Amino acid sequence: MTSQSEKTIAVIVGRAGSKGLPGKNSLPLGGRPMILHSIDHALNSRHVDRVIVSTDGDEIAEAARSVGVEVVIRPPLLASDQASIDAAVRHAIESIGAPHEQVVILYANVPIRPHDLIDRAVEHLMDTEADSVQSYEPVGKRHPWWMISLNESSQVTPWKRNNVYRRQDLPPAYFPDGGVIAVRREALFTVDPESPHAFLGRDRQGIVNNIGDVVDVDDEIDLIVAEAKLQSALGSRAGA
Repeated sequence: MTSQSEKTIAVIVGRAGSKGLPGKNSLPLGGRPMILHSIDHALNSRHVDRVIVSTDGDEIAEAARSVGVEVVIRPPLLASDQASIDAAVRHAIESIGAPHEQVVILYANVPIRPHDLIDRAVEHLMDTEADSVQSYEPVGKRHPWWMISLNESSQVTPWKRNNVYRRQDLPPAYFPDGGVIAVRREALFTVDPESPHAFLGRDRQGIVNNIGDVVDVDDEIDLIVAEAKLQSALGSRAGA
């Protein structure tokens, strides 16, 4: 009988290019290339038995290989900022002939995530028999009900008309924090040009992280926050 851990592969995706923060996936964080933090998370998961990296970047590939992780070089067509993540993941899995039933998708530019997040996602996927499980974060004070649009005359129009003035009275709302996506192979290989998120399947489940538990590095401020959180965690462990 095949165990749960023998069914799950983690694919870490990281392009060499980035408009917001050039070369972010190989930038040093805590003295190591950023991608290595996501690799650590995958290797430390109880439910992941194989880890691969999909990239078009030499520095990213070198960092992955330095810790013994397989690398799939992404073709230029799948390495532009127009290419979809799911297409890159499908390419990586097909390239190595991986037979795994569950796929964990991790972004290389997310160096901070809860230590048990991957396992929570995989376990939820298995327990619910859903097509996919994605992690989310509460929107907090940046709630969509309090957002507005501005026309050319700077006139304010509420994004959604409502009479809520206290944050406590806002309905719960969440956004994808980039921490993890766990998806069944069958759903991942479902492609519909009219539906970009078809790869998540029909039954899409979510798990929730606390605000700030995941840091998705897209700019210099995110990088500073990630470095501070990493150093704080290291300090806490040293003082324990």
